[in-house]
Amino acid sequence: QVQLVESGGGLVQPGGSLRLSCAASGSLFSFYVMGWYRQAPGKQRELVSIITKGGSTNYLDAVKGRFTISRDNAKNTVNLQMNSLKPEDTAVYYCNAKTVVGEYWGQGTQVSVSS
Repeated sequence: QVQLVESGGGLVQPGGSLRLSCAASGSLFSFYVMGWYRQAPGKQRELVSIITKGGSTNYLDAVKGRFTISRDNAKNTVNLQMNSLKPEDTAVYYCNAKTVVGEYWGQGTQVSVSS
């Protein structure tokens, strides 16, 4: 079965940085898109950033210029470098990966931005 294992969340002060990592395994098919979503308390889950197998990226407007997504196709990993973090970035961040036969989610990792 497909598993997505996330790491790297935590508590950081405004203006700080965090790096989220996600390792995917167990799929017979390649992950054509990998990415990150987030869900803040009382809000709907929203797309933060995605990256295709070919390296094309897309970002939520609110994180453009601050977050950078990358992936290693050979290792099936996706990372999210988050700089200049703001309190409004506080949320549970979920790794997401899609194949031609399914969509998969990680368990989520908490990111808290507070002084």
